[in-house]
Amino acid sequence: MQDDEDSKLFRQAMHDVRPLRTPARAATAARRRAARARFARAERAAVLAESLATPGPFIETQAGDELLFRRPGIADSILRRLKRGDYRVEGELDLHGLRGTEASAELSRFLQRAVADGLRCVRIIHGKGMRSGPRGPVLKQTVNTLLRRAGPVLAFTSARPRDGGTGATLVLLGKL
Repeated sequence: MQDDEDSKLFRQAMHDVRPLRTPARAATAARRRAARARFARAERAAVLAESLATPGPFIETQAGDELLFRRPGIADSILRRLKRGDYRVEGELDLHGLRGTEASAELSRFLQRAVADGLRCVRIIHGKGMRSGPRGPVLKQTVNTLLRRAGPVLAFTSARPRDGGTGATLVLLGKL
């Protein structure tokens, strides 16, 4: 009963109230901001795709070498936590049996999907490269090079021995 009276009193008090008009400039500015946001997302996605598409010269690694990288501004403690396996692995890519160019394309697609899905930590299995011959571990070099150039990669390290050791890499991803 009290609610009905309150509603009636409210309607009476508001009977001559009209919505404010939005100035044309404010509506146009709101549309422009949204367009810039969409463009910025598309631009960041294009930069990621470009950084992953052209591997350039490989960074030399050997079969037993441990991979270790962190971007400037990323604390040592985060890299230590990644190395210890404190982050839950949310996705995994196995590159065994692929050639360098195939692995590069597959890794690029995987990283784009992982970032789009909001994954934080992923594992890349590339093998140790023991049977790669004199060229060294091709897949490991490809992974090392591409991850260093990929914008959303904050840090990466070789996995713990029980999780693949120097034949797998744990990658910590940021937002696109």
